[in-house]
Amino acid sequence: MADPAADRARYDRATAHLDAPLAIVDLAAFDANADDLVRRARGKPVRVAGKSVRCRALLERVLERDGFAGVMSFTLAESLWLARSGFEDVLLAYPSADRSGFAELSSDPKLAAAVTVMVDDSGQLDLIDAARGGTEEIRVCLELDTALQLLGGRVRIGARRSPLHEPAQLGALARSIARRPGFRLVGVMAYEGHVAGVGDAIAGRPLRSRAIRLMQSAAKKELAARRAEAVHAVRAVAPDLEFVNGGGTGSVQHTAAEEAVTEIAAGSGLFVPRLFDNYSSFRGRPAALFAQPVVRRPGVGVVTVLGGGYPASGAAGADRLPQPYLPEGLRYDPQEGAGEVQTPLLGSAADDLLIGDKVWFRHAKAGEMCERFEELRLIEGDRVAGTVPTYRGEGRTFL
Repeated sequence: MADPAADRARYDRATAHLDAPLAIVDLAAFDANADDLVRRARGKPVRVAGKSVRCRALLERVLERDGFAGVMSFTLAESLWLARSGFEDVLLAYPSADRSGFAELSSDPKLAAAVTVMVDDSGQLDLIDAARGGTEEIRVCLELDTALQLLGGRVRIGARRSPLHEPAQLGALARSIARRPGFRLVGVMAYEGHVAGVGDAIAGRPLRSRAIRLMQSAAKKELAARRAEAVHAVRAVAPDLEFVNGGGTGSVQHTAAEEAVTEIAAGSGLFVPRLFDNYSSFRGRPAALFAQPVVRRPGVGVVTVLGGGYPASGAAGADRLPQPYLPEGLRYDPQEGAGEVQTPLLGSAADDLLIGDKVWFRHAKAGEMCERFEELRLIEGDRVAGTVPTYRGEGRTFL
């Protein structure tokens, strides 16, 4: 069981010689979260999402563990960089229009063997063909739209991703790829974000939480049947299909139970950002934090820290802001929120903070924290066991 006060004391001791702002990863929490993902995956390999980690050293660390296999990337440039760095199984989870990247991919046997790209439209295949710089065969994966559609499609619940909603549509594109030289269909992916990325136990919102659970129950049942049909349709064309990827941190155990799925995708569950506190099916340990220094004490019950205005992507709202985490009991001033340079924090805990003390925050999402920091301090117990660069620290900002 996590003890926030004890964790704060450890982090403060470990980083006492370091000035904030800084970012840390608690290795014990990171490893425990990795073990939990493997347990929930029920024997199916977990493909780790690079965008949720954005640190090569930590990707390597988790892939050394039993139960993990392969990386899920978010841009073609990242995919090629990882493949050049020695990662041998990289699935690009989003379509790309990176013509120079496709020219490089089609010209290099090593890269072509390591990277699989996502397609859901013949126009993407046309773009790849037009960009080819060589004759290497391109490995491709089809994406199934997972959205729950009600009332004849007039109501849609789920992210707007692939246009391929029906199994017959995947089968048709699979047949088109089979007839097209220069491509090999190796996988199917279906990410159910409305299940994996939406918490069903929101504090103080019992009615909304119940509504989400009802929606997710219906969505899981509908998708399991449709995903099985889609995989069957694709395997009729590509019987040697290498993988069927599904899931996400919030739905690992549910997706793993589907016979059609061969591997699970997850990444946020390693860091456990604040958006993953609202799930009834699992509890992770916050592993990635950043600290901002106290620079002002404007009055009783108030301190001001430097910066910290690091909102997460998605629809704007209070849930996209970092959470003042340690010491416990701090909150934003509703008139100012998380500022670009100045962030006032309110609460009785402020009166125990001195100039130069650290306030520890959790980001709303996982890997996006790493876009703000060049390095991560790796914490073991109450010491810094190492320092590793983030993507940004290696000069790589892919989006």
